[in-house]
Amino acid sequence: MESLKIAFFCWESLYAEWVGGLANAATNLAETLAHNHEVHFFTRGEGKDIEVNGVQYHYCRPSGEDIVRYCSDMSRKMLDRFDEFDAPSFDLLHFHDWHVVDALHRLRDRETVLTYHSTEFGRNGNRFSNGRPFTEISRIERYGASIAKRITAVSATLRREAMSLYGIPDWKIDVVHNGIVPERYQADVDPEEIKRRHGFDPDSPLILFVGRLAWQKGPDMLVDAAPALLREHADSQIAFVGDGQMRRGLETRARSLPVRFLGRLPDAEYVPLLNASDIVAIPSRNEPFGLVLLEAWSAGRCVVASDVGGLSENIEHGTDGVKVQPRPDSIARGLSRVADSPEKALAMGREGLIKVKREFPWSRVGAQMEGVYRRLAECDTIPC
Repeated sequence: MESLKIAFFCWESLYAEWVGGLANAATNLAETLAHNHEVHFFTRGEGKDIEVNGVQYHYCRPSGEDIVRYCSDMSRKMLDRFDEFDAPSFDLLHFHDWHVVDALHRLRDRETVLTYHSTEFGRNGNRFSNGRPFTEISRIERYGASIAKRITAVSATLRREAMSLYGIPDWKIDVVHNGIVPERYQADVDPEEIKRRHGFDPDSPLILFVGRLAWQKGPDMLVDAAPALLREHADSQIAFVGDGQMRRGLETRARSLPVRFLGRLPDAEYVPLLNASDIVAIPSRNEPFGLVLLEAWSAGRCVVASDVGGLSENIEHGTDGVKVQPRPDSIARGLSRVADSPEKALAMGREGLIKVKREFPWSRVGAQMEGVYRRLAECDTIPC
């Protein structure tokens, strides 16, 4: 494919404001594309622009009284920065999630791609169906789908969800999975020493949760699964890595359990802990893709994960992980099943590592995204 000048619009990146998996996905995709294209990344942040791995990062500092107003102001400020670099003109503009749809609106006559990494319905279910943030963000997501020239989703499940929610025609939306650099999540560690460092019994199995402490990710169901698990495996212990609005309530519920909440950890602490863990639990209620799955597999860890979304699509039950229903009783049974057979758990972790190397390299993801860009260009000359 001929070299393009590409603009990414995303509210987070690995080198400034970082909230969750979106930063990882968008940053790594941009850096992969930068091997063949000129890529500029417009995002939030302080200080001077930087260039990392061939990508030029341009920062702005938004403000607003609520999340919707904040993102609207962010879009305006991104566009101010965009105008500084739009000569010669960008060939293609790639927008990530609803936060930047105001910018997409103002640039809707250009060559545009919108990627859904999740939907507001997926993040919150119907819990906020009568609340203003839910309905307004969903309206923004629908509008973005209507004006983008092409759309991608990170899993087939998310593709179907977005099509159903927002009336997206089949021809307009493609699936492009996320990828991983396995070596970034591998470390040669002494598990006993790492467990001891974080306040755990070094001789007991450690279950690791990684992610936002939010309804979508299901940390409350893992806490509620702990008593049943402990009746079968009394030495089990659980580490929660991540933060979110549910943390205080979860700490109260888990006060009498062998559970520790470690907050967000830098990679220098997280990667050794991941490699020292015995099981990675992913109890999500909704999971469009699930980057934590790829991180766990990269470290050769066995996963016990909800049978939903991208987790369901990518895990082969009993071969490279155990799939459970997003309910405390099912999660407890799945964890107990893995704890019953440490040898089988190690084998499933090894199978996961083989799969991640074969199916999820960023080079493959980048080539798939270039295919989307190519189809967008073809639609300019041939009706799609």
